[in-house]
Amino acid sequence: MTDNDRYPEEVDLSSCEKEPIHIIGVTQANGVLVACEKDTGKISQVSENCKEYFGIPAESLLGSGLESILEEDHIKKIFQAIKEEGVFPIEETKLNGNRFIVIPHTTSENLILDIEPIKDRTSSFEFQKELSSILNTLNASEDSQSLCEDAAKITKSIFGYDRVMIYKFDEEWNGKVIAEELNQGMESWLGLQYPASDIPKQARQLFLKNRVRTISDVNYSPVKILPQLSPLTNSPLDLTNSKLRGVSPIHIEYLQNMGVGASLTAALISNGKLWGLLACHHYKPKFINYYQRQTCEFLIQIFSNELSLKSSNNFLVNIEKLDELRIKLISQIHQENSIKKGLSSQSTKLTDLIKCSGAAIVLNGKIKLVGETPGKKEIKKLTREFLAKKKDSLFFSNHLSNFFPESQNFKNTGSGILSLRLGQSERDFLIWFRPEIIQSVDWGGNPENKATYDQEKKRLTPRKSFEKWTEQLTGVSDTWKDFEISGARKLSESVSYVILENQKKEIDTLNEQLIEAHNELELFSQGLSHDLKAPLRGIDGYAHILKEDHYTDLHKEGQMAVDTILSSVEEMQELIDNILSFAGVSNQDINKNTNSTDTMIKDIFSSFNIKSNYPHTRIIVEENLPKIVGDKRMLIQVWSNLITNALKYSEKAENPQIEIGSEIQGRRTVYYVKDNGIGFDPKFKEEIFNLFSRHSGDNYPGTGIGLAIVKKIIEKHSGEIWAESKENSGSAFYFYV
Repeated sequence: MTDNDRYPEEVDLSSCEKEPIHIIGVTQANGVLVACEKDTGKISQVSENCKEYFGIPAESLLGSGLESILEEDHIKKIFQAIKEEGVFPIEETKLNGNRFIVIPHTTSENLILDIEPIKDRTSSFEFQKELSSILNTLNASEDSQSLCEDAAKITKSIFGYDRVMIYKFDEEWNGKVIAEELNQGMESWLGLQYPASDIPKQARQLFLKNRVRTISDVNYSPVKILPQLSPLTNSPLDLTNSKLRGVSPIHIEYLQNMGVGASLTAALISNGKLWGLLACHHYKPKFINYYQRQTCEFLIQIFSNELSLKSSNNFLVNIEKLDELRIKLISQIHQENSIKKGLSSQSTKLTDLIKCSGAAIVLNGKIKLVGETPGKKEIKKLTREFLAKKKDSLFFSNHLSNFFPESQNFKNTGSGILSLRLGQSERDFLIWFRPEIIQSVDWGGNPENKATYDQEKKRLTPRKSFEKWTEQLTGVSDTWKDFEISGARKLSESVSYVILENQKKEIDTLNEQLIEAHNELELFSQGLSHDLKAPLRGIDGYAHILKEDHYTDLHKEGQMAVDTILSSVEEMQELIDNILSFAGVSNQDINKNTNSTDTMIKDIFSSFNIKSNYPHTRIIVEENLPKIVGDKRMLIQVWSNLITNALKYSEKAENPQIEIGSEIQGRRTVYYVKDNGIGFDPKFKEEIFNLFSRHSGDNYPGTGIGLAIVKKIIEKHSGEIWAESKENSGSAFYFYV
């Protein structure tokens, strides 16, 4: 932990949301906190009120072992639990003539003990009676609202707080009092809402870890922890799970402004999420001991279980209805052979799935509207500038203008939206819209007056007024319920599957067309060979007759014309042969064998008649080249093309030279052909492998097909070919298969 993590001396407007309340550095006064090394039990920190409770000064405890305050058997049980990562024993002990309860927990470095005095102890019979009452009452609750009302009644009955509230969060973490029990003559807060800033994010997160939080005396004097920084970490002690953790000065002032003397707050969990709070207020100090808190833990656990059960039952009933509608909609899509028509033009429509004013089907950027919705231009902008940029496929809000301010322009039809992206496309969406519902909201004080900066206290100070304040909310729709979101998600998955099916059909059709085109290409190739070569043979024959019988009778221009015809025929024949060869590579099956690279190269040299045709070129061939696995005929074509190019483009060099060899790159054998010829511009190193691509100028004959054939063969062998070069500095071609 760094210095930046330490509890700030001044909590200002910028740091309130980040206030590190888990390392506050003080405790409440209704017990003693002892921190020690987790491995040895040596006491490293202690709250300074230990003398008041134990009769032992803090200085005497620091550095001593736990045996100075606990019995040996108790210590053994604690360290056994640490060793086995089990449940800590909660046991009583006697110190300074008084009985205490010891509540252990650990952090990464520390063993921490909350040691609280036992004042009133409920008898086993009364405790059992309380638990039975909680279980029977909450199990009998008919629905979620009656469950909340019953929980408030039984909490007040057991613990005797002046006011007990069930406080439910909305999707923006504002809270609303939905059930309440209070003393006669007190003003009711039922129905009042409180802004999210009243219970900031870090406080909500702590409730998930430490579910019951009590403040015995709002006007208590905070007890310092000595020393302030842990000797083990040189940082403030992590009090996340401590029952004695001190209270933020901002929250204390907040409660004082409400006139509260003591409080109990407990987390209400539904399906693993913080659903709301059980909030109890007393108007004078009130201590709730460990055993009473355990009763509260039991109460909120039963409440959370019942709430989850009732929510799940309600969810299942509704999702079953939505499933029936979804199946009907998908059936309509298949009947119409159209997603848009299936969702919009039959008896059951997309808008029947979820309570909404209208919906939009967006496919390939084209929009079909159903019911009352924003205009197509507005929806196109919403999808392109907002929804398409979101990582998650699901987006929903009952207050869209908070996220997309331009939606203020269509709040009458689209204050709330539920959107799902179809598949992976950024252009396909199903969107449901809900209109603005102008509603009056009763707040417990003006929500705009969240806090002010107090110059004297040098920190944030909370609002002071909690009088009922009514606000007209605009641009807000009804909230989207869990079963509606789930039903919409299921429909989008089904529609995405239909899209995939349609794409598969399109691909199958394209494959069939490709096969047909491939067969036609084969016929064309055969026709090319026959239809083009036959007249070429005639041209070649007559040109040779002209040259043999009438060449000397012709003027110089005529002789040049005959020579040009003969050379053009030769180039045309080579071009046709190369095109047929390139097409043939795609059609041929690979017949893989292990081949001698040395033998292939010797055969190529022999067919080229190297000594006669390239007498000045020095050729260096690595001895015992590694064997190569592949189709021999195709691989000979690769070597032949690469060697031909090397010989041709280095022939005019002062001392022409080519080099043929291999090297190991990673686990691959890479073969190469290098020359010291004209080279090429490195920017063309990818382009030279394209069909008809030539970058050697007009001084060198060629069709621009050879390297394209080489690349095609290498790819058929699941290999790779690449080139390195600089102009006038030679070329090197590398490949592996």
